[in-house]
Amino acid sequence: MSNRHLSRTIAMQSMYEWDFNNIESNDLPELAQRNIKDFAPDFNDNGFALHIIKGVVGNLKEINQMITKYAPEWPLDQITVVDRNVLRIGIYELKFSKGEIPPKVAINEAIELAKTFGGESSGKFINGVLGSIYKDMIKGGDAPISEPDAEKKEKPKG
Repeated sequence: MSNRHLSRTIAMQSMYEWDFNNIESNDLPELAQRNIKDFAPDFNDNGFALHIIKGVVGNLKEINQMITKYAPEWPLDQITVVDRNVLRIGIYELKFSKGEIPPKVAINEAIELAKTFGGESSGKFINGVLGSIYKDMIKGGDAPISEPDAEKKEKPKG
């Protein structure tokens, strides 16, 4: 498991506990530090898990609005706690990390978290929501376009 994947796992587990138990968001960094100590005592991620957590909390209102917009048949409180927090991490990395994480890496990492910790259809659900957001980002000029995407966009149909 890569260091960043482990960091995302710890961030997701911390956010799950925070969300499930309705813990104050200012207690979340302490919760994450405890989880790092408990689950990966010799792990040093140079603050990446905390960076994700702070980014999600700092953009929580906008992230939750995006979840509501891109998963309209699922009210936020009816999405499983795992899926909701995996989406929060994925959306933060996709939309708010200022290009630190390539979009396809953000999507793939979120799908892997969902497959590992979510239900049978979590990976497909996460992929659908994040994929729709990414497509809209490309249409709006808000995302870098990879080579294969650029080729598809430029080729005429027919």
